[in-house]
Amino acid sequence: MMTRTLFAVLSLLLLTACQSVPDGVTPVMGFDEQRYLGKWYEVARLDHSFERGLSNVTAEYSVREDGGIRVLNRGFNTEDQEWSDAEGRAYFVDERDTAHLEVSFFGPFFSSYVVFELGEDYDYAFVSGYNTNYLWLLARTPTVSDALLAEFLTIAEEKGFNINEIIFPVQE
Repeated sequence: MMTRTLFAVLSLLLLTACQSVPDGVTPVMGFDEQRYLGKWYEVARLDHSFERGLSNVTAEYSVREDGGIRVLNRGFNTEDQEWSDAEGRAYFVDERDTAHLEVSFFGPFFSSYVVFELGEDYDYAFVSGYNTNYLWLLARTPTVSDALLAEFLTIAEEKGFNINEIIFPVQE
C-alpha cells in the first residue's frame, strides 16, 4: 500500500513539474490557436537527445478530432541520411487563449509547451518547455532576419536560457 501511495505522489509531482513554466517565462495571452496552426520551421533550439543530429526540422500543427492539437515534427537525420517523424498530441493547460499547452509524444507522458513570444502576424514564436533546458525559435519561413535572431537571443538570455548552447539547424 505504501508503495502505491508513494508512486501516486511521485507521479503527481512529476506531472506537475512537467506542466510548469520556467521562472520569468509568461505564456502569451490572447493566443489564437487557429492562426498558430500550420507549418513552422525550427530556426534555433537548445539541443537535446530527441532532436540531436536533425536538420531541416519542421513542426506542423492541426486540429485533432478530440479538440486537441496534432503535432507532427519532422527532421532529416544527417547521420542516417533519412527522415525522422514524431507525431504527438497537445492540449491547453488552462484557457485556449493562453499559450501554455501540454504535449505528449509518448503515451500518457506530457510536458509543457509554452509560447512566450509571438509575432503579431504569427510569423515567429519563441517556445520553451517546462524548464530552461528547452527552447526553440520557430518561424513560418526557414530563415529569419538578423534583428529577430538578436531579439530572440536577448530575450532568451534575460529569461535564464543558456544562449551559448543554442544551435541553428540547417534549413534547406
